[in-house]
Amino acid sequence: MNVQAWTFVMVGVSFAVYIGVAIWSRASSTREFYVADASVPPLLNGMATAADWMSAASFISMAGLIAFMGRDGSVYLMGWTGGYVLLALLLAPYLRKFGKYTVPDFVGDRYYSKIARVVAVVCALFVSFTYVAGQMRGVGIVFSRFLGVGINEGVFIGMGIVFFYAVLGGMKGITYTQVAQYCVLIFAYLVPAIFISILLTGNPIPQLGFGDTLADGSGTYLLDRLDGLSSELGFGEFTAGNKRSLDVFFITAALMAGTAGLPHVIVRFYTVPGVRQARSSAGWALLFIAILYTTAPAVAAFARTNLLTTVSNAPYSEVPEWFKNWEETGLIAFDDLNGDGVIQYTGDGSSILNELTIDRDIMVLANPEIANLPNWVVGLVAAGGLAAALSTAAGLLLVISTSVAHDLMKKTFLPQISEKGELVTARVAAGLAVVVAGYFGINPPGFVAQVVALAFGLAAASFFPAIVMGIFSKRMNKEGAVAGMVIGLSFTAYYIVHFKFLHPELNTVDHWWFGISPEGIGTAGMLLNFAVAIGIAALTPAPPEAIQNLVDDIRVPRGAGPAHEVSA
Repeated sequence: MNVQAWTFVMVGVSFAVYIGVAIWSRASSTREFYVADASVPPLLNGMATAADWMSAASFISMAGLIAFMGRDGSVYLMGWTGGYVLLALLLAPYLRKFGKYTVPDFVGDRYYSKIARVVAVVCALFVSFTYVAGQMRGVGIVFSRFLGVGINEGVFIGMGIVFFYAVLGGMKGITYTQVAQYCVLIFAYLVPAIFISILLTGNPIPQLGFGDTLADGSGTYLLDRLDGLSSELGFGEFTAGNKRSLDVFFITAALMAGTAGLPHVIVRFYTVPGVRQARSSAGWALLFIAILYTTAPAVAAFARTNLLTTVSNAPYSEVPEWFKNWEETGLIAFDDLNGDGVIQYTGDGSSILNELTIDRDIMVLANPEIANLPNWVVGLVAAGGLAAALSTAAGLLLVISTSVAHDLMKKTFLPQISEKGELVTARVAAGLAVVVAGYFGINPPGFVAQVVALAFGLAAASFFPAIVMGIFSKRMNKEGAVAGMVIGLSFTAYYIVHFKFLHPELNTVDHWWFGISPEGIGTAGMLLNFAVAIGIAALTPAPPEAIQNLVDDIRVPRGAGPAHEVSA
């Protein structure tokens, strides 16, 4: 069978499984819709958390960014994995001990204020919509190449699928669907990585093949060969870093703190029975995440090496079929500037003009075709990319729907609403969120991983300080927390909008404040949040004694005893 036929088979079978699981595990109560009845076993919750966490940015875009950025791309590896460790050790057990449905629920009750709850909802919506835009973009890219439709049409198809199982199943349906999606995405990521590692280095373990010698008998190390190819074509050496150290630090810190403040990941720890299970599921999730994240640098190096050796200085009339296929999507473009019919793929350090434009988001998806792997592997990777994007999109849409239905309606504006009415509101909100997410997927502000990095910056600047101080500071009050979230989010959002939307021509290191990129500005927003919150709290009355006792209660998980009941 050809690539498209295999893709239809792989995607069709996986989608049938997802929909079947969603129907089997559909939610019938708000407790099931919001937190899966807090009854998910730690192992399964770990797999669901990993799938929720490893979005299209992890599966599709991260290795692509590393392939083009080289060592500088390590900020995504360090930030995202380090951030998950921070979340698992610093926040997850305490938030589970608190035992509410959502992050705005925690903020509203801990800071004894409806205003704080509303501000937290606004932050959750900002973060979630920015994040979900990257997922829908990833869905569109996969569909556009492998199913022969445009990127926009691919986004519409993805919207329909997510709408079905997110709106029907709620957290219960999403959780068990994400277990299946993790199995698909990790198998789809590892199979081509293992194949290509064997082809290039003879080593079946990609993590070891990454640092091994080439299988051609030359004794040359893969990375030395890649450095040489890059330098010859005017690119910087793959293993050399070009980013300023301050920006590397700020991006890494923003990704770490943003991870620990992501509402759709935090809510995962409410779906297990208690604190012991929350810690256990965090450990399982870290293991499942590490399998992909330790493979990504190898995939990046393999893809970059194969790309440079395949298309550079190749006659356009003789390019492989994969090149033509991706060219039809508009994600690869050849402009024959000198009219010689030969592809000149060069970097800024070359005197020869570059004639090839490549979207970084295609590298993982195109990698099996570039390496000439069997067609079923190509179809499998397409199914894996969709699994990664759809699993995270569903989790984010649930955060949006619960923020609107539970935190705005039930806890703020319509406390008398019935459980059935709240459930209907949550599903309507999820449906509207799918439409908005689709729009941003069609009109994204950057590559998938870059869009997601912006969401992490917003989370770092808004939620992370409020959650950390809410757990570890009895003196932090509602005035300080609200002021900190508003200032941190506003500053970070302004900086991002200024350089990404209003003045993209100024989005260069020469114009950034202190050389900090929009992807890293969340760290500055976070520090500003901490400073404002602490300053305002010092000038205003301390929280009520009941709140201070609550902080003591949260901070002492009582060993691994049962958590408080999850209640509305």
